[in-house]
Amino acid sequence: MDRLHRLICESVYVIREAQARYRRLGVLWSMGKDSTLLLWLCRKAFLGKVPFPVVHIDTSYKLPEMYVFRDRLAREWGLDLRVVRNEEALAQGVGPETEDVLACCHALKTLALREAIEGLGLDAVLLGIRRDEHGVRAKERYFSARTSDFLWAVGGQPPELWDLYASVADAGHARIHPLLHFAEMDVWEATRAEGIPVNPLYFSRDGWRYRSIGCGPCCVPVASEAGTVAAVIEELATASTPERAGRAQDKEASFTMQKLRSLGYM
Repeated sequence: MDRLHRLICESVYVIREAQARYRRLGVLWSMGKDSTLLLWLCRKAFLGKVPFPVVHIDTSYKLPEMYVFRDRLAREWGLDLRVVRNEEALAQGVGPETEDVLACCHALKTLALREAIEGLGLDAVLLGIRRDEHGVRAKERYFSARTSDFLWAVGGQPPELWDLYASVADAGHARIHPLLHFAEMDVWEATRAEGIPVNPLYFSRDGWRYRSIGCGPCCVPVASEAGTVAAVIEELATASTPERAGRAQDKEASFTMQKLRSLGYM
């Protein structure tokens, strides 16, 4: 078994383990490369179908190409897509133009996610985060409990040894992270090997492409001529900048990210 196949098998194992443990499971999809890989692996785990709701937390500020990509794949893959927005906050004018990044992300993402979990009655959600993305995310476990107040007790997580993943009986819900062991390059290698659809924002247009995508006001493209998955992989082999360098840097600061995640942010 080669390394990439082993990484994929480990993720499929975590996905199936989550499905076996939790009565009501969902998967979060942001339409980026990581969460699309996660969706693909869910389909791989269950014979081409995703047998639980696919939740998109929509801030209404996503890049337009992301919505087109979402709707196309939802149709082609027969997804049970649930789009959730914090309509109350949006009606009050909450957005990147009116709030600092912590308040905006908390209102439009974290509180919307809480609404989705409670509204759908979910016991657990699958997310496509990776340890190498950010130092704060490197603290996560594969099976990560959140309290009934939606909080993350980063210092109170049980150890995970020998592929034995602990469940916390009195948790409000669980976050499951099947891609923790992937690195950015691994995601692209798996995308190429499996033939996974890619959001066109990741490919060069007029000399620029997005390396990380999300809300339009918080993302900027990077200079690049990579127009295919193979070209992206070749480019990353010599890249010296971090993956999320194109994200709003006030959010990427360790204190801000730690605060967001402790409050329930993805």
